[in-house]
Amino acid sequence: MKILKIDHLGIAVNSIEDGKSLWTDALGLHFEGTETVEEQKVTTAFFPVGESEVELLESTAPDGPVAKFLENKGPGVHHVAFRVENIEEALAELKEKGIRLIDEKPRKGAGGAKIAFLHPKATNGVLVELCER
Repeated sequence: MKILKIDHLGIAVNSIEDGKSLWTDALGLHFEGTETVEEQKVTTAFFPVGESEVELLESTAPDGPVAKFLENKGPGVHHVAFRVENIEEALAELKEKGIRLIDEKPRKGAGGAKIAFLHPKATNGVLVELCER
């Protein structure tokens, strides 16, 4: 598996509108706009930082994964995403190594990316996303 870079850090927020002022006004990052990913029950907002991004995540449904995260942990860091060269090969390699996966096959993410998550129980409590763009 070839990890190319940290693609983005996912931050769960109750409201993108309320959360974005920190990133734009206080930190001076450029707001790229929002995108809703119906399959994930989430609206995302990206703020580029060098070659990576900060991604704000707002749930679009009370039963969505971000809503559950917010209910259990409150706003904050949700996941770290690594860009990989080939997500299918990366998942096969991790499965072969015995790493517990949430997604055994990639699914559609924001910006047309192919994404898959590793289970936090296999990654010392950190939700890890693999991303291929």
